[in-house]
Amino acid sequence: MKHFLVEITYTAEPDQMAAIRPEHRAYVKTGFDGGLLLFSGPRNPMTGGLVVARMKSREDVERFFAKDPFQLNKLATYRFIEFDPVFFQPFLEDWMKG
Repeated sequence: MKHFLVEITYTAEPDQMAAIRPEHRAYVKTGFDGGLLLFSGPRNPMTGGLVVARMKSREDVERFFAKDPFQLNKLATYRFIEFDPVFFQPFLEDWMKG
């Protein structure tokens, strides 16, 4: 498995983001339910969000986020940064090994 930092940048007004946010969060939860995501949350100030993901390929992570309601409604852009974790807390070992 490969690891990714997903940087989401909002491109719409806050009220547009707020209207779709419940759908976005419900969709992102499917990634947690499937064991693909470690954590996610909005940036501060709320100009976007960050997600740590684990998937087989960059194409898989791009495919997953292509179905995000923020993306489907053209409210955000996404940047996918692959990285190789070297250090992590011991309680994450099982997740990191994937």
